[in-house]
Amino acid sequence: MGFAKIINAFKDKRILIIGDLILDRFIYGKVNRISPEAPVPVVEVVSESFLLGGAANVANNVIALGGNVSIAGIVGKDTAGRILKELFEERNINIEGLIEDKRPTTVKTRVIAHHQQVVRFDREDRKRLDGKNLLNLTNYIKKALKEHDAVIISDYKKGVISSSLIRTVVKHAKQNNTFVAVDPKVGHFHFYKNVSLITPNLMEASQGSGVEIKDEPSLLKAGKTLMTKLSCRSVLITRSEDGMSLFERDESKKIKTTHIPTAAKKVFDVTGAGDTVIAAITLAHVAGASLEQAAVIANHAAGIVVGEVGTAVVTPERLMTSLQG
Repeated sequence: MGFAKIINAFKDKRILIIGDLILDRFIYGKVNRISPEAPVPVVEVVSESFLLGGAANVANNVIALGGNVSIAGIVGKDTAGRILKELFEERNINIEGLIEDKRPTTVKTRVIAHHQQVVRFDREDRKRLDGKNLLNLTNYIKKALKEHDAVIISDYKKGVISSSLIRTVVKHAKQNNTFVAVDPKVGHFHFYKNVSLITPNLMEASQGSGVEIKDEPSLLKAGKTLMTKLSCRSVLITRSEDGMSLFERDESKKIKTTHIPTAAKKVFDVTGAGDTVIAAITLAHVAGASLEQAAVIANHAAGIVVGEVGTAVVTPERLMTSLQG
């Protein structure tokens, strides 16, 4: 199938995103003096802005690419939770799967002065989701799986993703023949058994497989180890300026590896690139692309976002232009 046809089909696809929702807050200012109280800069605040972060940024990427999104996760009954909901609604993201909790909404606040980050401070509660909230979330997911073409699990290790939650997702996804992709977190690899795809970067793949990746043979060993260990259908290892490596099983169940060179012409900022990769490969695959084609599309999408400063997203038009080269 041609790239244009695949990208055109994005608008008909529905993706369910489950994970840790984060509000990214940016405070912009200028520094003209050092505090008399301590040897730290005094930032005179000029403006502030809010962006979708964590699993919410994956949703933002799917929307920008033209797909349709439902989000499932936890927000607090606080101002940050209200802002997150408003940002979702502005983008037509379905929030039926949002669970309100007494814990605070996760907020990462970055103070920027003269184009440089001065400090970052986080507000979060990472305790594991349980009880009524977990029950409400799993009940929503079971119902929603029947209405979506794929699931993306975006794990930021903030308490939402657990092995029991993933077992529930995998079990019900199998019944509906739904594709399940995971953006993994180190320390949680044993959770991701029997999923369709995981998308670790080099460091995550190395730690998740127990294989130190230092050359091509060790890269191949790490990819194959992950596939065997997790009984997953495919692994996409993102390798920064060296592109990506896709591991999947062929018709004879042998593991086939495809190396995809980077599409990035320049690299300014890798922030959020992993969110772009999992959004693009999942959307492309359910829109009719083979996994190899979908990985090429994701590679081009990542090449666009790393060429910009800050968390960026990709439109279908920009993606098509990049693919046409």
